[in-house]
Amino acid sequence: MVNEAGSTEQTQLTERVLAFIDTLLKNRNITPNAVQVQMLTSHVRAMAHRSLTGEPLPEVEESLFDEISEDSLVMAKEVVEQFGNLPVEEAWLLSVHFEVAKDNL
Repeated sequence: MVNEAGSTEQTQLTERVLAFIDTLLKNRNITPNAVQVQMLTSHVRAMAHRSLTGEPLPEVEESLFDEISEDSLVMAKEVVEQFGNLPVEEAWLLSVHFEVAKDNL
């Protein structure tokens, strides 16, 4: 169970990372739609939780992400670096959000 302070820390971490993502996307002229923003926010909140609790991801197969563009992977790795303690698999999963949002152009 996360205590109230942990919840506040998670919220602050989530908001800081979402602001970072917003800048990344704006710099690349990528505009996610409302549903994509909601899904991305939920994912980042879960990443913040894992970062603070040390909860691991289930095993993820890298080959599932072979068709993700290098740009989306680079952005996702930059985001994962903001947490400082998450594995590269987090970037693979996060990159899908960026790749899908690019299709809005």
